[in-house]
Amino acid sequence: MLKRYNGLVGLAYRVADAAIIVAVWNLCYWIRFSLFATTGKIDPELGHIEMVPFEVYASLSPAVAVLWLFVFSWRGIYESRRMVRMVVEFRDLLQAHAIALLMFIGFAYFVKQYKYSRMMMAHFALIAGFAICFSHGVIRVVLRCVRRRGFNLRRLLIVGESDASRTVIDRMRYFPELGMKVVGVVTPEGRSTQQVNGAKVLGHIADIRELVQETGVDEVFVALAHEQSTHLERLLGLLQDETVAVRVVPDVQAYVTLGCEAEDFDGLPVVRINDSPHIGIAAMAKRALDIAGSAIALIVLSPVLLAISALVKLTSPGPIFYAQERMGLDGKTFRMYKFRSMRQDAERMSGAVWANKNDDRRTRLGTFLRKTSLDELPQFWNVLRGDMSLVGPRPERPVFVRKFREEIPHYMLRHKVKAGITGWAQVNGWRGNTSLDRRIECDLFYIKNWSLSLDLRILLMTIWRGFIHKNAY
Repeated sequence: MLKRYNGLVGLAYRVADAAIIVAVWNLCYWIRFSLFATTGKIDPELGHIEMVPFEVYASLSPAVAVLWLFVFSWRGIYESRRMVRMVVEFRDLLQAHAIALLMFIGFAYFVKQYKYSRMMMAHFALIAGFAICFSHGVIRVVLRCVRRRGFNLRRLLIVGESDASRTVIDRMRYFPELGMKVVGVVTPEGRSTQQVNGAKVLGHIADIRELVQETGVDEVFVALAHEQSTHLERLLGLLQDETVAVRVVPDVQAYVTLGCEAEDFDGLPVVRINDSPHIGIAAMAKRALDIAGSAIALIVLSPVLLAISALVKLTSPGPIFYAQERMGLDGKTFRMYKFRSMRQDAERMSGAVWANKNDDRRTRLGTFLRKTSLDELPQFWNVLRGDMSLVGPRPERPVFVRKFREEIPHYMLRHKVKAGITGWAQVNGWRGNTSLDRRIECDLFYIKNWSLSLDLRILLMTIWRGFIHKNAY
């Protein structure tokens, strides 16, 4: 029954994709040559514009559909993806769509009879990409509704009595739309537990082959605790001749704060723990936002920067800017710039200390600059240079970092991303001499849930309420 449902799901995706590809391909001809009333090719003898016949494009529809379905199948789009997030599925879809498009363009280059419209191909790339993602999203939502009602289910057997196995059981109950039903649990020999997180214990590892055959499960989730890992080799040996799918869930939850992700390194499974979210295209997008934002800010605020520079110079002896060593991405230090707000010899006697509300080291102008956060404006130059980002955890001085890392759990994880001019902690009021624990919680929340939309939200919150604050001194 399950295989029949899986076949129907795969067929539904393929039929939908083929229909969309054909429909959009022909629609784009109409958009290109009718809606915009644009031209085809030039007849070399007559010298006038000759429209490429619709039949030429229409005749390619089956070939285009086959090519796209081939690439989608090759890229694993039609494999079971019920445990993959929708955003990841859309990413994979668009990547496969781009590959198929490049292959078709390469094919069209060698066709001498007709030169296919580049404008039409651009229309097709955009409209087909959107339409395919939309249809997959609709089918995914329909499948989730169907699975919530008990259809198209995959039956699971959990192996292990650990935090990881309990979490797997929790997740399957919490997300019924995945269609993953836990049949029971298998424990190592010597364990007398009757239930694991509400799931019945069916037997021990030695009985795994008989249990797989008796229960008819589709997948086995191996979630052994560290001290039970010696059973893994025997367990996999018992299952190697079974057709059931096997997933291994490493018991690393105690070490995961920011999240983890599995990847394939030339056939070698690798689990990345507490990795930075700013990698690949995400890092490029964030850097583009930083460059654009900091450049615009420096240009727009240049009169303010010049005015503050003149006031700092006129109201107290010493340099205009103050450069201080701070710790940023990957624990590397950089020189962060601020408008000088204290006396030139402010730390000669006290050394590195936190500023307090009634700090007598501040100049009169400096008190105003710090209260309004205007002393931070030169950090847009740090952002443009790449030392910092517009949004991120606020950078701290190395002397304090060495102290805090010993006192606050997970403190160094905040250095997985670039330090920022503003951040989630700052817009929520955790700045200045406030709770470090709450500040770190906010920093880790930001890293774990990072997105460009979150960055934009924080920037807007900073403009609205982030400059002036009772703890800014």
